[in-house]
Amino acid sequence: MSELAIRAEGLRKRYRLGQRAGYQTLRDALASGAASMLRRERSAQVRDELWALDGVSFDVAPGQILGIVGRNGAGKSTLLKILSRITDPTEGTVELRGRVAALLEVGTGFHPELTGRENLYLNGAILGMRRSEITRKLDDILEFSGVARFVDTPLKFYSSGMAVRLGFAVAAHLEPEILVVDEVLAVGDVAFQERCLGKMREVAGGGRTVLFVSHKLPSVSALCPESIWLDHGRIAFSGRTAEAIDRYVRAMRSGEDSSLADRLDRVGSGRVRVTSFRIEDRAGQPVEDIRAGAALRLVLEYASDGGDLDELKANIVVSDSGDRGLLSFVSEVASPGLGRAPARGRLVCDVPELPLAPGHYDFRFSLFAGRELVDKVYRAGSLVVGEGDFFGTDRLPPSTDYFGPVLVHHSWAIEPAAEPAVLS
Repeated sequence: MSELAIRAEGLRKRYRLGQRAGYQTLRDALASGAASMLRRERSAQVRDELWALDGVSFDVAPGQILGIVGRNGAGKSTLLKILSRITDPTEGTVELRGRVAALLEVGTGFHPELTGRENLYLNGAILGMRRSEITRKLDDILEFSGVARFVDTPLKFYSSGMAVRLGFAVAAHLEPEILVVDEVLAVGDVAFQERCLGKMREVAGGGRTVLFVSHKLPSVSALCPESIWLDHGRIAFSGRTAEAIDRYVRAMRSGEDSSLADRLDRVGSGRVRVTSFRIEDRAGQPVEDIRAGAALRLVLEYASDGGDLDELKANIVVSDSGDRGLLSFVSEVASPGLGRAPARGRLVCDVPELPLAPGHYDFRFSLFAGRELVDKVYRAGSLVVGEGDFFGTDRLPPSTDYFGPVLVHHSWAIEPAAEPAVLS
């Protein structure tokens, strides 16, 4: 390990679907413990499980920039969360040499009630830096991020783009030995993304290690000499980036949606199965990132084990990283009475304007034949939403932590107060 920055051996990570992870109060913990004792007789029941990682091993040298590519649900973000010590592996070990700074989601490591300046010092303290060290780098951080004017404003009033700019500037300038960057940079504008790529090259040139995940393959190709291709939670290839991307793209084109068709972590009778779930732009091209307010199409291809279906209904739910439902698209509500469906076909949901603030979102779906649940899959797809002009004012609400991620068209006006009633 003395010559390595990162060593990962046999990493496996299991999620139990439908089980909410998160912090608990003491009362919640005691109640949960008591309930689990009462449920022991039924513990033989097997929960739906998803192995997000399944035997991942690799080494990274100091000063190396390693790219990680793969389709949605391949295990990329889970791997970075383990390397960042945000979550523990179910099996396997990770050895890290030095401090780790991670930028995984908008606002990662920040407290929304603290100002930008306070969050900056807090992050530096977490990394083990002295206050004087942080102060020396303060001007560089603010200049790079472009938020100097708002540094004494609580983070909850920052836009998503501002939060990402400050987050990356803090992570890159506080000199961690290992810098971990996920797809979150897609939320920022193009000019800032280019500056980030340049900064990551500078960081690696100083002997520090960078792990970079992105669906923007040209960025991975330009930045990373070597990359890992993750597929179904396993390393499908590790080596030169050009070959990793070539293999990944060819696999995507040859078996576009085989991953969904092969998934076993699904619920329902199986009489009808969804074989493909795609997120497309207005032109029908598959997308993995899109701007706030843009049009998109959600496409469910299905196949039944019998003849035509009298009634086929679907719902698609958009959720945040904590599996909290934010938006739903329900065929029975928006388009009741679709009529008889062929044994094989597709259900298409047209969304004229996506009402979500910048961020990362997951999709799950349920398919019904009449009242029978025939297929249901969690985390069937994901989408990165970038900044867009949803309101036509070139502005979006600040931090989603405070204002929420759902956008709704509305207008404001100032009106005179009503004349007070005159009592006779």
